[in-house]
Amino acid sequence: MNAIHVIEGGITAPKGFAAAGAHVGLRRKRKDLALIVSEKSAACAAVFTTNAIKGAPILWNKEVLSGTDHVRAIVVNSAYANSGTGQPGLAHAKQMAQTTAGCLGLSPDEVLVASTGIIGIHLPIDVITAGIAHTAPLLDNTMESGTYAAEAITTTDTFIKQMAVEFEVNGTKVTVGAMAKGSGMVHPNMATTLGFLTTDLAIAPELLKTALSSVIVDTFNMISVDGDTSTNDMVVLLANGLANNPLIESEDDEYELFVHVLQMVLTQLAKSVARDGEGASKLIEVIVSGTESMDDARKCARAVVASTLVKAAVFAEDANWGRIVAALGNAGVAIEYDKLSISMFGNGLHVPLLLDGMPYWMDESICRSALQSNEVRFVICAGESQHQATAWGCDLTYDYIKKNGNYRAGQLTAKVGLVKEEGVA
Repeated sequence: MNAIHVIEGGITAPKGFAAAGAHVGLRRKRKDLALIVSEKSAACAAVFTTNAIKGAPILWNKEVLSGTDHVRAIVVNSAYANSGTGQPGLAHAKQMAQTTAGCLGLSPDEVLVASTGIIGIHLPIDVITAGIAHTAPLLDNTMESGTYAAEAITTTDTFIKQMAVEFEVNGTKVTVGAMAKGSGMVHPNMATTLGFLTTDLAIAPELLKTALSSVIVDTFNMISVDGDTSTNDMVVLLANGLANNPLIESEDDEYELFVHVLQMVLTQLAKSVARDGEGASKLIEVIVSGTESMDDARKCARAVVASTLVKAAVFAEDANWGRIVAALGNAGVAIEYDKLSISMFGNGLHVPLLLDGMPYWMDESICRSALQSNEVRFVICAGESQHQATAWGCDLTYDYIKKNGNYRAGQLTAKVGLVKEEGVA
């Protein structure tokens, strides 16, 4: 495997990508509008939320990508999800694309749209269109501009989430950059958050789609913060080919290297989203092996990491492994209990909890020491097969209730609301 180097930066690290993030008035202080632009048409792969009710930006993007596999730009606003907003919401998503296209000299069907924030409130579209016009001149390919964009897409996140890596394809340097946001309404299946990736790799569009789809199942589809799947979430990957490597047109070694890089980047972003779950104090990692199929392993890992009782026990630093067993039993997977083993890891400690279906003697003080770590891992073996899956989540704290009980008041700059006959309030 060729060397892969993590470098500073995010979505502006690859050649030919510029970004901007600005405060345009949707939130009280923090940046709230982001732009990502490729200097040439970029192959596009995207995955969208499986929620049956989809926000207007998702519907716009699906329409755009039904007719093309190349785009040039993405515009993202935070604070307002533009979901549950009916026909005016669809018109506003289109207006965001049109305004962005007008500012950049593009066609609207070269622009994807994303919104994140409160559901059921119409966009203050005049503020957003003015904000796009304000932000477009700020576009730059600097690391700082990428960081500003990563900041602008956040909502209740406590830190920005971005990453960049370099590797070689047939002797040519290629870069992948990425940014994402969480941190509530995060639960499988795709999507679980907003994620945007850029690369200067030259790759056939169909292979780009295959690569993203193959990686997403074991990364962003394996995180859970609160058991809710949003109406708006997506992951979009743009590849503009400006690295000028020989075009990847088959699933050869160079393609497999790219898939490996995507897996690495999206795994790190997924863990960052889980770690920054609303009110979270601990990252929980659950590794399940030995099931009859990979799908079974994924189901079991997700069931444990999504369990409210497991999350609460980890927060309380209580090694109540019976809750893990109960979650496994609710995963819809056949489990042979007498083959089941569970171990816990944290603070450098390995604590066996269950061995071949029999409780293992526990020293409560050692258990508590392990659970005091800010990263707790549960390793579960259900048999002898080689199938293995990993899921990530976080503990459930009092602060989760505080944040979500006061979410609307904490996000909006002013009361905005329903459609009036003459327009949007």
